[in-house]
Amino acid sequence: MASTPLLPSISVILKKTGRLLLQVGAALFLASVAWVLVYRWVAPPATWLMLERRAHAPVGRGYYGIQEESRQIRYQFRNLNEVAPAIPLALVAAEDQRFLLHRGFDFDAITKAAKRNWNGDGTHIVGGSTISQQVAKNVFLWHGRSYVRKAAEAYFTVLIEFLWDKRRIMEMYLSVAEMGDCTFGVEAASQRYFGKPASQVTTAEAALLAGVLPNPLRFRASNPGPVARAKQQRVMRNMRRLGGTSYVKTLLNK
Repeated sequence: MASTPLLPSISVILKKTGRLLLQVGAALFLASVAWVLVYRWVAPPATWLMLERRAHAPVGRGYYGIQEESRQIRYQFRNLNEVAPAIPLALVAAEDQRFLLHRGFDFDAITKAAKRNWNGDGTHIVGGSTISQQVAKNVFLWHGRSYVRKAAEAYFTVLIEFLWDKRRIMEMYLSVAEMGDCTFGVEAASQRYFGKPASQVTTAEAALLAGVLPNPLRFRASNPGPVARAKQQRVMRNMRRLGGTSYVKTLLNK
C-alpha cells in the first residue's frame, strides 16, 4: 500500500507562500494609503531625518562646529495662510519651477540632471527631484541613497500627488524641509536666522532661505557668503519670472 507523503508538495508550499506575500503586500499598501491620508489633514509629529539629526550631528565637509550635545529639534508646522507669500514662491523658484504643471515627476529635469551628472567629473551631483519627490522623501522615508529608497520615494510621490492637492504638498514641504542643523521648516528657520515669524519674512529673506536649501548645513542663511548670495539673487530673478504674488494666488486656489 502506497504511503502518504509526510511533507506537502512544492505546489502547495508555493501557493501558501504566494498567498502570504499577497496578504502582506495588501496590508502594506493599505497602511501606506492610510498614512498619507492622515497627513493630508494632520501635521507630522516628526520625520525620520529629524530623529536622526537629534541623535547624531552630521559629519563631513561644511559641517564643522556642529556638536551633538544639547541639540534640540526646531520645528513648527505652518499652512500657506501663516507664512509670507514670498516663501512658497521662492521655494518653487529655487527648487521646482514646473511644480504646478507636473504630476510628481519632471522628466525633463531628470533627463537634464542625468546628462550633467554623466558628463561631469562626479564631484558635483545634480538632482532632478521635484518638490513632490522631496516631500515623499522628507516625510515618509529614511535618509540615504539606495535603489530601494528611490523606489519607495517614487511610490509615495504617486500617492501624495493622487491623495493631496498642490497646496498641501507645498505646506508640507515648507514645514519639514531641513533648513539648518536641527532646524526644519520656514517658521523655525525664520525665527532662528531672522528673529521673526515666517509671516513677516521679506522677499529677499525668502529667496535666501530657498537658495541655501540644496545644502542648508553648508550654506548658512544666518551668515551667507558669496555663493549663498549668488543663489539668492538667482532665486529672486526666477521669482519675478514666475509672476510674483499672482503665482502664489494660483497655488492657494489649488
